[in-house]
Amino acid sequence: MIRSKVANARTDGAGARHSDRGSRDRFQRDGGRSSLSDSGAGDTNAGKRPNGQLGSWFMRSGWSKGELARQVNRRARQLGAHHISTDTSRVRRWLDGEQPREPIPRILSELFSERFGAVVSVEDLGLRTAHQSPSVAGVDLPWAGPQTVALLSEFSRSDLMLARRGFLGSSLALAAGPTLIEPMQRWLVPVARTGEPEPELPTAESRPSRLSGPELDLLESTTAMFRQWDAQCGGGLRRKAVVGQLHEVTDLLQEPQPRATAERLFRCAAELAELAGWMSYDVGLQPTAQKYFVLALHASKEAGDKPLGSYILSSMSRQMIHLGRPDDALELVHLAQYGSRDCATARTQAMLYAMEARAYANMGQPSKCKRAVRMAEETFADAVLDDEPEPDWIRFFSDAELHGENAHSYRDLAYVAGRSPTYASLAEPVMARAVELFGEDDEHQRSYALNLIGMATVHLLKREPEESTVLATTALKVARKVRSERVNTRLRKTVDTAARDFGDVPEVARLTDLLAEQLPETAEAV
Repeated sequence: MIRSKVANARTDGAGARHSDRGSRDRFQRDGGRSSLSDSGAGDTNAGKRPNGQLGSWFMRSGWSKGELARQVNRRARQLGAHHISTDTSRVRRWLDGEQPREPIPRILSELFSERFGAVVSVEDLGLRTAHQSPSVAGVDLPWAGPQTVALLSEFSRSDLMLARRGFLGSSLALAAGPTLIEPMQRWLVPVARTGEPEPELPTAESRPSRLSGPELDLLESTTAMFRQWDAQCGGGLRRKAVVGQLHEVTDLLQEPQPRATAERLFRCAAELAELAGWMSYDVGLQPTAQKYFVLALHASKEAGDKPLGSYILSSMSRQMIHLGRPDDALELVHLAQYGSRDCATARTQAMLYAMEARAYANMGQPSKCKRAVRMAEETFADAVLDDEPEPDWIRFFSDAELHGENAHSYRDLAYVAGRSPTYASLAEPVMARAVELFGEDDEHQRSYALNLIGMATVHLLKREPEESTVLATTALKVARKVRSERVNTRLRKTVDTAARDFGDVPEVARLTDLLAEQLPETAEAV
């Protein structure tokens, strides 16, 4: 197995590596409301000791106090916590032992985790967490229809009411390891009915639905429209609209419905919850995204739609790769493959193979990665020949997307192998084809930007900074049109890497200035 060399050598967050086997299995997110001051200050009692744990992570990060303060403020704005205003003196007090109030501990956990490509929990930083209710923050939820509806309704309502003020995100815990995987494995377990029997859903004969077939069709087409907007404009533009639509669907599910209508509504709720999770992931709200993914998986089970469940698990897998947990990502994608082995279309299976390759790449297993890439290509070729109908949610997995995923797998192998030029050369022609195909696609503009940035990173790996700046400049033009924190963050990291390694190259210097002017740190996707 190839060993990772330097965790923060990666130039984007999509495939951040799991470099610390001793990391805790979860982020602890601080919960509940508290009286928050503008500075995020906490305990100021005399006699406090310096926080050696936070100081150690801070020294290894290479950040200055000012840089950390700016990043905390920016992340707080993304969460809607506009009252947070941190400066260098406040960071110094944290290092001296002051305990910041929420959501500062959670923000610091996220920032250091992204910096090191491994889970750095609040406790790892020597900070305190607030008590959290498992029913609010957990992922081990009951697999039963009425509870799924109630949880979807409560969570979407809270998101609509509280996310703007930053409280929802700070009440969630991001699960990883067995805490995440074991509850998800129950997706395939038949639900055991205990206690009093649930009332039977009315049949279409005994109680006609107040929803007509055309009305259900409209609900489903609206979900497809939201999905198209997300691909074209990024997750920051329509996220609240998707959450609002999800809440409306849960209201319908709380009314008596014929079984066939209820199944269609559960499928619609599952797709909307997955999309809300994906949009949250795109704008950097990771705990919120995971909660929506989990609820979406529960709803897909109630709908009896295993292929949709496998798609939701693939989204969760992608998030785990982003968070530096490729082992978890692989577990999730294998669960998806097993659960849908007899019912998923060839296109869906090809997508799952591509995600399997991404996980293996980030685990430093080149032979298994290449085998999964080959399986994705062969299965996708079968999908092109098939005439079977496809659900709208898999329509995104085109020839361009296949090339983009496989190219990023090769690129990630290059990072894990210590910036290997061999794997960078493997990635280059595949990524070039993805850029070419997405350049002809007006709908998937975010994917176009991400693959332009990916191609720029490949040229940096090959020590070709001039070529890299051309692609990054094009990506900047697209990034200004979409509201995607993923795009913004990856572009900034790529340009930072170019400036660090090739700062004396005139094209790099010009791009750095252009980025600061057109996509400043204050530019937010949310």
